[in-house]
Amino acid sequence: MITAAATIRVLLIDDNTLVRKGVRSVITSESEGSIEVVGEADSIRSGMRAIREHKPDVVLLDIRLPDGSGLDACLTILKEFPASRVLILTSITNDNLVYDAIIAGAQGYLMKEIDPTGLVKAITDAAAGKSVLTSDVTSRVLRMIRNNDGKTTPNELALLSKQESRVLALVAEGLTNKEVGKRLKLSENTLKNYLVSVFEKLNVKRRAQAAALYVSATQSHNNSRSE
Repeated sequence: MITAAATIRVLLIDDNTLVRKGVRSVITSESEGSIEVVGEADSIRSGMRAIREHKPDVVLLDIRLPDGSGLDACLTILKEFPASRVLILTSITNDNLVYDAIIAGAQGYLMKEIDPTGLVKAITDAAAGKSVLTSDVTSRVLRMIRNNDGKTTPNELALLSKQESRVLALVAEGLTNKEVGKRLKLSENTLKNYLVSVFEKLNVKRRAQAAALYVSATQSHNNSRSE
């Protein structure tokens, strides 16, 4: 996670030159210098070279690329650069792709129709460690989790301690580690230990995955109580 005062370094991976120029223009004009586009690429291969060279904080990544899937690229990026945040920026809206993107570790899923202010906020939130999922995207992810392979997802939250559940609840609200630590009066190291334990128990690797599972389980519990 970068500090609030630091410039957020962004790299764009999209095979459409016009899209890259448009996104760069929006970021430059709307971010007031808080975000810098440090590089561009039109394929996974050139994107990986650019990431290794520039080491961006946030990667804006399209799903359809000439040499493969952006979802596979997301896995590769995060395996080699686990501190980076990947935001999917695409024109494709599909329940399976949204679900797969989050499972692949993407920090968020954005449509290319997003307004300039929303894009800048999404990048800022991602760099701060927040999950970036709009309400409609969240509903897609939750639906896929609840109906995965036609089976009911077990309530993994029962595995968590009370403190782990409190931590996860705040993460699901979109709070950063710093904000969660302040709310629960926990040191940064203690909070990280709780998150590691939560991720292991839920069998996930990213905050967005854990948050989606929490919201899904909570909604299912509330629905069953109201029936």
